[in-house]
Amino acid sequence: MEYILTTEDLCRDFKIGDGSTVSALKNVNIQIEKGKLTILRGRSGSGKTTLINILGALDKPTSGKVVFGGQDITRLSEKKRDGIRRYQMSFVFQSVALMSGMNAYENVEFGLRLAKYPYEKRDARVREVMKNVNLDKRMFHRPGEMSGGEQQRVAIARAIAHEPELVFADEPTAELDTNTALHVVKLFKDLVAEHGMTIVMTTHDPSMIDIADRVYTLEDGEIVE
Repeated sequence: MEYILTTEDLCRDFKIGDGSTVSALKNVNIQIEKGKLTILRGRSGSGKTTLINILGALDKPTSGKVVFGGQDITRLSEKKRDGIRRYQMSFVFQSVALMSGMNAYENVEFGLRLAKYPYEKRDARVREVMKNVNLDKRMFHRPGEMSGGEQQRVAIARAIAHEPELVFADEPTAELDTNTALHVVKLFKDLVAEHGMTIVMTTHDPSMIDIADRVYTLEDGEIVE
């Protein structure tokens, strides 16, 4: 079993208005297996987003480690952490965050430009990932001309286009109806099975759990097996 990312006693505290401290994460120890779909589940406020932000080098813990690529990324400079986020990781958010003035093809191609993907390979790569998410016939439509599920699939295509080692998806189905949400999660599962991708996804929806390879449940900032 090969782990792409692990944590060691991860803690994250926040100061609140009255000067007291709130512990959002408490001694979290998880292992993300390479080539699998891992789900972090829990109710709102359980610490899911705080955890995924730290795993994805968007935030730093108060104490503990995140080991990725054989190194503790919590101790790296912000410049090096930015490089990891840009080239080795990618993110799919609840809000999809697509450029409304660009069509689907342009949104994905723009992501490749940011990742400095070779120019001569961009067109073929965009068309490949759009086919992977079953949008090859819709790639020249703008987000406003697409359904919520189609927009989320464009966001997924953009996230996987530069071939990152690890994809994070924070509540990617929260704004979708149940049927569309299940299709999106099945797409994640297919990407794992057919392309060997490693995906970490947060959700509070129990209907998503059965499709995961591994599930971690958070309650009040702690992992509850």
